[in-house]
Amino acid sequence: MESRTQTYLRGRFGDHYRQADISPPPAANEREWGFIPWTDGPGETMVRHRSLLDLGDVEAFLGRKKPRHVYFSAGRYDDPSASSMGEKGWRSSDLVFDLDADHLPSVTLGEDTYAEMLAKCKDALFRLLDFLENDFGFEDLTVVFSGGRGYHVHVRDEGIRGLERDARREIVDYVRGIGLEFDELVDVETVAGTSGRSSPAEKRTLTTEGGWSARAHRHILAEVDRLREMDEDDAIARLRQYDGIGEGKATAALNAARDNYDRVAAGNIDVHSAFYQISKVLALEAVAADNAPIDEPVTTDTNRLIRLPGSLHGGSGLEVQRIDRDAIEAFDPLSDAVPETFRGHEITVEVTEGGLVEFDGDSFTVEAGHHTVPEHVGVFLMARGRAEKGAE
Repeated sequence: MESRTQTYLRGRFGDHYRQADISPPPAANEREWGFIPWTDGPGETMVRHRSLLDLGDVEAFLGRKKPRHVYFSAGRYDDPSASSMGEKGWRSSDLVFDLDADHLPSVTLGEDTYAEMLAKCKDALFRLLDFLENDFGFEDLTVVFSGGRGYHVHVRDEGIRGLERDARREIVDYVRGIGLEFDELVDVETVAGTSGRSSPAEKRTLTTEGGWSARAHRHILAEVDRLREMDEDDAIARLRQYDGIGEGKATAALNAARDNYDRVAAGNIDVHSAFYQISKVLALEAVAADNAPIDEPVTTDTNRLIRLPGSLHGGSGLEVQRIDRDAIEAFDPLSDAVPETFRGHEITVEVTEGGLVEFDGDSFTVEAGHHTVPEHVGVFLMARGRAEKGAE
């Protein structure tokens, strides 16, 4: 980034901060603060181990320093400005989740556009919230657009703040479906023998009410619904794709699913041995489809620094923005997170990396060279390293 570009962005970030209304997190004075200034050269330098006492008023500090990135700690400490973690005196930590589009299995880097990546990340966000709200019953959640490639979720329920790394690791494993075994999801009930048998039998079911068992059941039932809509030959051919399922087992499993649909819908997966075998495979597919692909070290790290809502992301010029729970579906990060400070003006830029631009509800191709563009587009291109500030 050229000096003129850096000077321009730093100045305009400062203009934004002088107008911004930024609410610090709860217990802000117990947290460590950090920031990355605008520095010459390709690298970035983190300034950390600061307390709110060191910074003073957050809005005044941001207007004065005009940082490139701003962070606060998930952890709360006796002495947040101590220079080592051991000296800080850890008290507790928020439970923080980070979803980054670059790490999603559904994203194909180099093929998916920025807007497509963010859309897939929002899908993953809804899966994560399903775990946090419905499986764990957390209530004190703050959802934040990171300003870059994804979303953060802060959980501040009092009961979880004292959890140490191992306990947080268990939460990570649960939402990722790591180590999940099919047999752990199945309820086994011993029932009296039928059809003339005197010996007891076992009835195996999946709960339909919640947790991974219900997710597996929904996945299995959706497959049964697809099979019921297909003609018999196509349905059998589909079932034969599973390992160990020949034509005989496929036919038996299909007939059992069709003839016992109500039982399957109620959670009974024991309608035939072949159907049970297929259900085990489908349950694993449910884990792959429904898990929340979070950045695991962020959640397990009780000392993690996370972006400050209301600050600007130095790699995009977008605002790190809190989102109301009922507003997530309609939220468009490439429009709603554009700072008002950068709207209503035009600037000149020298585009160094041409190509597709999807921004603020528009999609267009920009060629390399000198252009006059709306300022918010220019800031976005400069922050992402695709343009330099042109001479006015």
